[in-house]
Amino acid sequence: MSTEETTRPRRRLGRPGKGDEGPRAKFSQLLPYLFEHRAVLAVVIVLSILGAAASLAQPLLVSQVIDVVGKNEPLGGLVWLLVILVVVSGLISGYQHYLLQRTGEGVVLSSRRRLVGRMLRLPISEFDTRRTGDLVSRVGSDTTLLRAVLTQGLVEAIGGALTFIGALIAMLIIDPVLLGLTVLVIAVSIVVVTLLSGRIRVASQKAQAKVGDLAASVERAISSVRTIRASNATEREIAAVEEDAKGAWQMGIKVAKISALVVPVAGIAMQVSFLVVLGVGGFRVASGAITVANLVAFILFLFMMILPLGQAFGALTAVNAALGALGRIQEIIDLPSEDQFDREIAPLGMTVGAANEGLAPEAPAIEFVDVRFAYPDSTVRQEPSPAQSSQADSSQTVERAVVEAFEGTDTVAEAEAAAGLGSPDALDSESRRQQGGVLHGVSFAAPRGKRTALVGPSGAGKSTILALVERFYDANAGEVRFGGLDVRTLDRTALRDQIGYVEQDAPVLAGSLRDNLTLAAPQATDAECIDVLHAVNLTEVLERNDLGLSAPVGEDGIMLSGGERQRLAIARALLSAPPVLLLDESTSSLDGRNEQLMREAIDAVAVDRTLIVIAHRLSTVVDSDQIVVLDHGRVIGTGTHSELVETTPLYRDLAKHQLLV
Repeated sequence: MSTEETTRPRRRLGRPGKGDEGPRAKFSQLLPYLFEHRAVLAVVIVLSILGAAASLAQPLLVSQVIDVVGKNEPLGGLVWLLVILVVVSGLISGYQHYLLQRTGEGVVLSSRRRLVGRMLRLPISEFDTRRTGDLVSRVGSDTTLLRAVLTQGLVEAIGGALTFIGALIAMLIIDPVLLGLTVLVIAVSIVVVTLLSGRIRVASQKAQAKVGDLAASVERAISSVRTIRASNATEREIAAVEEDAKGAWQMGIKVAKISALVVPVAGIAMQVSFLVVLGVGGFRVASGAITVANLVAFILFLFMMILPLGQAFGALTAVNAALGALGRIQEIIDLPSEDQFDREIAPLGMTVGAANEGLAPEAPAIEFVDVRFAYPDSTVRQEPSPAQSSQADSSQTVERAVVEAFEGTDTVAEAEAAAGLGSPDALDSESRRQQGGVLHGVSFAAPRGKRTALVGPSGAGKSTILALVERFYDANAGEVRFGGLDVRTLDRTALRDQIGYVEQDAPVLAGSLRDNLTLAAPQATDAECIDVLHAVNLTEVLERNDLGLSAPVGEDGIMLSGGERQRLAIARALLSAPPVLLLDESTSSLDGRNEQLMREAIDAVAVDRTLIVIAHRLSTVVDSDQIVVLDHGRVIGTGTHSELVETTPLYRDLAKHQLLV
């Protein structure tokens, strides 16, 4: 990892601090996911109403059967009607359950689509500060909890509410006294569940956050398993993952404890109500206030009233758990996409073509004009304390001294010495960069159709420059121009269509050779893919597997060597044939023979194209049309190799160390 990378904001752990309950979601935020399936839900509600009607009719029929039997009269069709009602009620319940399961899966699918659609459009800075495993957990685990809203009683509770109201009315007609006692017991249970429901939501949020921590730890351990093994750190990593697993388990147990308090409430309410009705009802039957048939019907209605109450309690628990997960989902969905505010900067969102030759043919392909930049976390505005203000003033004084001394010296190190900063107490370069950002007034131009090389020590800001060209970030001050136009006025998609970018670590995606090659050129034919593989000397990779272009490359290209991964990344950029190529250490993992072949392949496609190349090995860029030397985020020299050897001491030192002078 380069020093430059260490100046970027560290990935935060994403764990809530004490007292932090995490993102909260409202029930109204859940409704859009349900309304997407309103047609099916309408059918479910109709079925619930029919089921409620069929259920409510059953106690009335039972009461009539008891009366008829008591009078020694023939039952006639009452028994068959009761059987039909039971069967119809069962069929309705089964079909309703299927529709709810299907709709629940639809809700999960739509939430995942929405979440992934937003996640992959987030600003790059969000990925700098979030853990990959936690983001994956939100897609896989959190969205699954939304299914429970439908499958564990929310919509069923609507039909249950009708049954509850119908039973309540029937019980009121049968015996208001018994109903009053029943309602008193139920009211107490409702108060208890309401008090517990809020705790379930908070605990569910924390539980899902712990699951996210666990997923992030597992992802970290698996993605770095070779480094972990080589460092004999396997046991320590296992312990770390187990700690996160234990944290998730503890929060799961906490949710289970609270839920365990909710679940029995309905059962206890049912038992107490039944005992009260049985005792008081028996007394009222004995006194002649009601008949046995009425008491039986009342008890059946009591069961019908308590069952929906249990469904309502279950729905309340499921909804609160889902809202905890939805809060984590909405946290990502509510974040702005990287282009959300582009229209405020440039309402037209101009498209580009061939570095805007038609708009400004005389302008350089790429130009930096007094660009200043600091990564987002280091630019957060905070009110400084008096001590911090004093330190900042001191730092600014130091930096001014360095800049003034720099004018008469050859290197930054000499400038620091001239400014009196050679003592151990002087600010190191890392501290200075954290206080002053990454780029400081960078200005240079990359002419069209020419090759420009960026060189300098690690941490000079070279990779950051390419990131600004790609608009992974926007400059804090100054302008980055593409074809004479500020990149902030250009449509991002159109801009990136004109640029091929090979990153420093040359990432390879899981999949096949073809998948990787056609990532930026989906219309490329197999013949074109094969040609570009030959051009970067990957013929052996193509031929060693009978699957050819369909051969898998493994997770992160693990089935390829480091050099092969780098050549495949370059082949991907070459296949799209953009007018501008950005190459960040594109040959650092290649041996001498493959490096020469790669240079020839790049030279072949570089005709009439603009190249910006980052290199630590000066031998790969000495023949560039222009070399820009950077140090500590500043341009300290621009010219050809021979010119810089004469005019720029830092470049001369680099060349000497690599035996080029």
